[in-house]
Amino acid sequence: MTAPAKKSAINPVIIIGALFFIFGFVTWMNSVLIPYLRIACELNNFESFLVASAFYIAYLLMAKPSAWVLKKYGFKNGMAIGLAIIAVGALIFIPAALTRVYAVFLLGLFVQGTGLAVLQSASNPYITIIGPPESAAKRISIMGIFNKFAGVLAPLALGAVVLKNIDAFTANLAKLSPAEKITELNELASRVILPYVLIVIVLVILAVLIYFSGLPEIDTDHEDENVAAANSGKTSIFEFPHLIIGVIALFFYVGAEVIAGDSIIGYGVSHHIPLSEARYLASATLICMVVGYFAGIIFIPKYISQQKALVYSAVLGTVLTVIALFAPKWVSISCIALLGLANSLMWPAIWPLALSGLGRFTKIGSSLLVMGIAGAAVFPPIYGLLVDAMTAQTAYIILVPIYLFILYFAAIGYKKGKHVVAV
Repeated sequence: MTAPAKKSAINPVIIIGALFFIFGFVTWMNSVLIPYLRIACELNNFESFLVASAFYIAYLLMAKPSAWVLKKYGFKNGMAIGLAIIAVGALIFIPAALTRVYAVFLLGLFVQGTGLAVLQSASNPYITIIGPPESAAKRISIMGIFNKFAGVLAPLALGAVVLKNIDAFTANLAKLSPAEKITELNELASRVILPYVLIVIVLVILAVLIYFSGLPEIDTDHEDENVAAANSGKTSIFEFPHLIIGVIALFFYVGAEVIAGDSIIGYGVSHHIPLSEARYLASATLICMVVGYFAGIIFIPKYISQQKALVYSAVLGTVLTVIALFAPKWVSISCIALLGLANSLMWPAIWPLALSGLGRFTKIGSSLLVMGIAGAAVFPPIYGLLVDAMTAQTAYIILVPIYLFILYFAAIGYKKGKHVVAV
């Protein structure tokens, strides 16, 4: 990039950073919603983890419509549309809270996930393509700091409102008559209304600002000579096996990330830590992710390639999981929190490795990667089933094959079907 190009990229990076903060805040509120709705709607572990399923399944079902939105309206307008859709989903939480019907909460989460599918389909390839490919993981790491810093704040902010005095509340609940219990649970459900009204206001304001911003469009259909030559004769995205393996790796990774972030509160409670204290554990996981993102900014690509960073992250994730399975209380909980560190550089590395060399197929490739986010709709409920069938600790065995597949992509899969140099 030339110096003027670098200068012009500063403003877009700030704007995209704000977007990453917003969808990080919305996403990581789920770590509080899972235990909160488990009490308010009287759910078991499997049912409570349907919060993640309803939210993330939208990435699978709405990926193709998201690609259509971006093709028709472009990146900038697509981001504004995504924010508006998230605002609608947040609004649905009001009737959900007033009726205390779990299905309505899940509908609101699905609509929020739909908006995020559009937003992610636009923002992730945008930040990947806006600068040199070898430093894409560094830019995504910067975005990750915005995203996970919001993730640190979200459980603290929402938890302070909806989980206030929750241990005393649940202890008192068992002593009440059925009619009194319903009244108390309705009061608990109503706590979520004010936070989500504030979220709607912020989302609408940001959507308007994005729409009227000077955010430049990027031509993803343009290919340089080398990429065009390599892609000559290719008519389908499925002719890029490294991308397909990357989508599967992302599917596995997001499942692991959400399990680590959304289950740790319940895991702490399973070790007899009061919920009023355990709610802070989700923020600990996100803090570890922020530390990892700072490491990515410092070391990638100056000291380590994106590909090597992914290899080391997958190995670390495997090791921490194995220790967590057998270690005593606080060591095991600490290992789950430290999975945030192992997970931090996976998203920044998988995206550029999977999109490498796609040229005019970049938008559809990005849509497939966004579909991979649906892994978070599949693996957390499976974890919940394992918790109900075993224990919260042994259920983490599900993470081992996930990290091993990511290791395969990092070491071998990213090269499939093309001659590459690690980026």
